[in-house]
Amino acid sequence: MLEYPHSLVSIQDYERFIGAEAVERIYAKAEPLEGIRTVNVNSTYYGGGVAEILNSRVLLMNGLGIEEGWRIIHGTPDFFSITKKMHNALQGAEINLTDRKRHIYEDVIFENAIRNHLDHDFVIIHDPQPLPMIKHYRKYGPWVWRCHIDLTRPNRELWDYLLPIIEKYDGVVFSIKEYAQKLRTPSVFIMPAIDPFSIKNKELDAEEVKERLDHYGIPTDLPLVAQVSRFDLWKDPMGVIEAFRLARKEVECTLVMVGNPATDDPEGAQVYESLLGCQEERIKILSVQDSALVNAVQRAAYVVVQKSLREGFGLTVAEAMWKGTPVIGGNVGGIRHQIRDGVNGFLVSSVTETAQRLVQLLKDKKLREEMGRKARETVKENFLMSRYVEQNLDLYNSFETIYRMHPAPGLA
Repeated sequence: MLEYPHSLVSIQDYERFIGAEAVERIYAKAEPLEGIRTVNVNSTYYGGGVAEILNSRVLLMNGLGIEEGWRIIHGTPDFFSITKKMHNALQGAEINLTDRKRHIYEDVIFENAIRNHLDHDFVIIHDPQPLPMIKHYRKYGPWVWRCHIDLTRPNRELWDYLLPIIEKYDGVVFSIKEYAQKLRTPSVFIMPAIDPFSIKNKELDAEEVKERLDHYGIPTDLPLVAQVSRFDLWKDPMGVIEAFRLARKEVECTLVMVGNPATDDPEGAQVYESLLGCQEERIKILSVQDSALVNAVQRAAYVVVQKSLREGFGLTVAEAMWKGTPVIGGNVGGIRHQIRDGVNGFLVSSVTETAQRLVQLLKDKKLREEMGRKARETVKENFLMSRYVEQNLDLYNSFETIYRMHPAPGLA
């Protein structure tokens, strides 16, 4: 275990949530990996769950003695426009995959391969944006493709184009088994997790919550309903607004939607602009980079809505559940693995159903409190970063080749 001159969260800090035995087990799994060099590559340093996971994961891995790094690819607006279309197509949308688009995509990745010297013992490539980087390196150890996207029904044209690249990898990680595809490459399944010590998830007292809400002019005189997510059409923000308007006919309440456009998502700003016409006294739409505000909103809300149409996992669901707030989530993807319908939240498939569940929760304080209690317990047991780190240690330990191909310093 490494010691640092500044305070960093370590696995030891998770003992209050997972117990001493689990902490010791994680340290034991990390011990044979001490000194190996690993690196993650993705497309943005903020905005969305992947960046949040990496921010916490990489620091925890280094605290366990693993030299884990994090690289961001650089691209032109054309490149990120294409990769956003790819993201959408992998979730089932149509795509016009012209030769020009393929050339832009692969040329930008080749440029990134020149800039980044990946001679690590283990390389983890996240999502489709940097996927072709594997074509431009001599491997010193296993390369793994980590896909965070809902692959229930991928566009076949795009999938057929990407498949030969994916099968160059030594392993593929999907979030849930429903996303598994026919591959020659071995696949494993690791669900994402949250960092309970981050600014977005740490405990806030009532005064701190009030300060953030007041700062942005969010009224709390009526029950608060919230959606917190990237501005993305897959999150169905208009569906949330429609459901809120229906619910408001029976229960007075306020809706606040908090999001931000990620650097690799050129559609985010357009979606945000399209929603501004819906703003009124009781509908607040905010595009801000303020993790403390997200924390405060999720704590102050009577109900959080995440009515996604497709969802790789949906970390904002776990974030709200961790704060003891019941969540109404779309009955899709990873949300179904977090919410047990009618137990720790509700799963919905339509605007009308969302509105009905909103009214039910807003009117029933006892139900809100009971669901919120069970929601927090669900996250404590299943969706904390300690579990995510442990499963990735298991993944590293499963590859004997990292020692045979490129022995790490200090390892026999």
